[in-house]
Amino acid sequence: MFRKTSGAILCPSCGRLTNADAPVCLVCGRRNPGLWGFASPLRALFRRRSFVDIVTVACIVLYVLSLVLDPGAVLRARGPLSIFSPSAEALVDLGAAGVLPWQLGHWWTVLTAIYLHGGLLHILFNVMWIRQLGPAVEELYGPARLVVIFTVAGAVGFLASNLLGYGLTIGASGSIFGLLGAMVAFGQKRGGAFGARVLRQYGQWALMLFVLGFLMEGVNNVAHAGGFAGGFAAGLVLSLAEHQAETAIDQLLAAACIVLTLLGFALALWSAFAA
Repeated sequence: MFRKTSGAILCPSCGRLTNADAPVCLVCGRRNPGLWGFASPLRALFRRRSFVDIVTVACIVLYVLSLVLDPGAVLRARGPLSIFSPSAEALVDLGAAGVLPWQLGHWWTVLTAIYLHGGLLHILFNVMWIRQLGPAVEELYGPARLVVIFTVAGAVGFLASNLLGYGLTIGASGSIFGLLGAMVAFGQKRGGAFGARVLRQYGQWALMLFVLGFLMEGVNNVAHAGGFAGGFAAGLVLSLAEHQAETAIDQLLAAACIVLTLLGFALALWSAFAA
């Protein structure tokens, strides 16, 4: 994808044809509709790529990498729930969150830890929920807003657990609760019979998962609560797809989330292996 700095483009606000180099949209009056040449590439990026598929592949690749970094950990399983579990050292190298990395200034861990998992059942459970909830959030909010909700929710969840002194912590559960929070926010904003059904269904799922979290050992319930709050807040702030098409601001926010996450993994690997 290349920048388009001249010729006709679709305005990121109104979707009508205008000039890429126009100071304002000729139809709706939006300033810099060409977004300095990046409007078309951003629009194409979020239309042609499934973020849910990208997250799925990223989680699987990073899980396999965490096993490869310390293959001996696979042989040290202490029970059925710890089969194919990566070592703590490998997870720290890849960007696990926790109070110690946070105190060391590793801010990126609140992003990188979203994509790391501690065992086969852990990643299977989380990927299943991501693939269940992600398309629903994308349909009701839009693909770029899905990226923002998923990333913000996960980061808020890990930030909350860091501030409360949790040790090593990983997983996409905070982001998953954030997707549930965004659906609950949609139900409240949308209203009517459809909004009430969405609110009831996803609210019940969130409650069920919260209860399960307290019944299972080793679950970071603070990250779950923080993720739900982050997703709910993002859902309230972001526009619904049926009310407003995604704007260049939505796409820029999503692109920033992706760039910061990639930068986080680069910093994690640099800190672990090159510093």
